[in-house]
Amino acid sequence: MKYDTIFFDIDDTLFDFGKTEQNALHKAFSDFGLPSGVQDYRPRYKEISKVLWGDLEQGRTTLAELGVERFRRLFVEYNLSIDAERFNQIYLGYLGEGSQLVPGAFEVCTNLNGCRLAVITNGFGQVQKSRIAGSPLSHAFEEVIISEEAGYQKPHTGIFDYAFSKLQISNKERVLMVGDSLTSDIQGGINYGIDTCWFNPNYKDNNIGVKPTHEIRELTDLLKIVGQKQAVLIK
Repeated sequence: MKYDTIFFDIDDTLFDFGKTEQNALHKAFSDFGLPSGVQDYRPRYKEISKVLWGDLEQGRTTLAELGVERFRRLFVEYNLSIDAERFNQIYLGYLGEGSQLVPGAFEVCTNLNGCRLAVITNGFGQVQKSRIAGSPLSHAFEEVIISEEAGYQKPHTGIFDYAFSKLQISNKERVLMVGDSLTSDIQGGINYGIDTCWFNPNYKDNNIGVKPTHEIRELTDLLKIVGQKQAVLIK
């Protein structure tokens, strides 16, 4: 078996963030008297949020600033008299309730026999912990590494140093980073000198020059890469 430690991203790798986000936004907007808020504002919100998450990866903002700023910009643009900080708090509360898994996530984590599994996420700490705790993967991970606690976010090497220290490992050759983001998960793994696996179920183009070690369309294909292709899936 080539790899014995697997680091997973959370959002859009193991958990279906799209569904979770949509549900949380709908509930939050409804609380503020805007039941059609998801239809009216989500497309623009996603554009704003994407820019800010990119800024976070590059160290140009903090997670706390990002949480409020994404809604502040949205509400200013649409002239909505809503307190962005309060809205963000309510939204994060609902976000923490979302534990929908990506197809194959439970099967993969259950069948990676002999591997140490851990999470490395740039997400909000309490939100991510709540989502994992409420999911079928609640006992799957030896460690949940969160950028807020590590003091660094992917793709910075500091968060990987923190993860290696937590798990008390040193051999990079036997570690694999699995995630959906080329700029965060894959670039982070490359920066740190560990192998990477790009989970790309939607056949996105890779036009930014980041080269993962492996690329998969279905999470269960990870079993073949790790060396457990003969495993009988336990569901």
